[in-house]
Amino acid sequence: MSFVDALHEILNDKLLLYVGVPLFLVLLVIEYVVDRKRKLGLYENKDMITSIAMGLFSLIVEFIPKVLFFMAFFYIYKANVFGLNEFMDRSHWWSWVILLFADDFAYYWFHRMNHEVRLFWAGHISHHSSVHLNFGTALRQGVGERLHKFFFWLWIPMLGFDPVMMFTMMSINLIYQYFTHTEFIRRMPSWYEAVFNTASHHRVHHASQARYLDRNHAGVFIIWDKIFGSFTPELDSDKPKYGLTKNIESNNWIYVATHEYSAIWRDVKRADKLMDKLKYIFYSPGWSHDGPDLRAKTLRNQVRD
Repeated sequence: MSFVDALHEILNDKLLLYVGVPLFLVLLVIEYVVDRKRKLGLYENKDMITSIAMGLFSLIVEFIPKVLFFMAFFYIYKANVFGLNEFMDRSHWWSWVILLFADDFAYYWFHRMNHEVRLFWAGHISHHSSVHLNFGTALRQGVGERLHKFFFWLWIPMLGFDPVMMFTMMSINLIYQYFTHTEFIRRMPSWYEAVFNTASHHRVHHASQARYLDRNHAGVFIIWDKIFGSFTPELDSDKPKYGLTKNIESNNWIYVATHEYSAIWRDVKRADKLMDKLKYIFYSPGWSHDGPDLRAKTLRNQVRD
């Protein structure tokens, strides 16, 4: 596989282009029509348009980082650091199984850090800015997070996985996650809920109640949240309310994509100490040098069942 051939294959992104996008649009239309007929209130037109605009904007912003990191992945892979390239060749079924877990592990930490580092949260917050959860919300991708996303995957080509395999698996992960953004799927069988990320688990992730904040960061496997202590089940007694702890009143997609960066800048300017300025950038959202601690972990600790 030459660099040019691999790059061409990545830029075409066949799996997402030919499978993902048509599937996304068909399911969105079906869910929208059912919502309108049953008057469920799951969709709001301006909100949906904003979500679609955010999805398109994120694809544009991601283009250059994707090419640059593809180059990095390619040369790391070619270095064959641990001599695993042949063992992990794409022709072996086991290499795809191992890559599925490796990719999802990388995604878990990328996603979790997007919630626990405010600078990263500024690039991810737009995905949580809708007060609705539907297939349209799934398209409301974070824009700024595209700039740092692929750092979390840099270790994977060292294990012998070529970059075409990696980007294919990222597309598979993304397609799977689309199905978790819905109210129509209530619960999967208990064995499935125990291992995999589901709509129920992901409703928790999008909820704004204190008990649900910064929980369930999984892509495909919910086991990562259970292993690393970030899992919370959906409670029938506390139906998720979607959005942010302080919702934004705008459907302007540029504002939706950038407002948290402006908020960070305002906080940095009003802090006198250099260390406090840095904390506003790198601590969790909700930290303050002169106000109440509104970080998710603090708010969760105040919840009593």
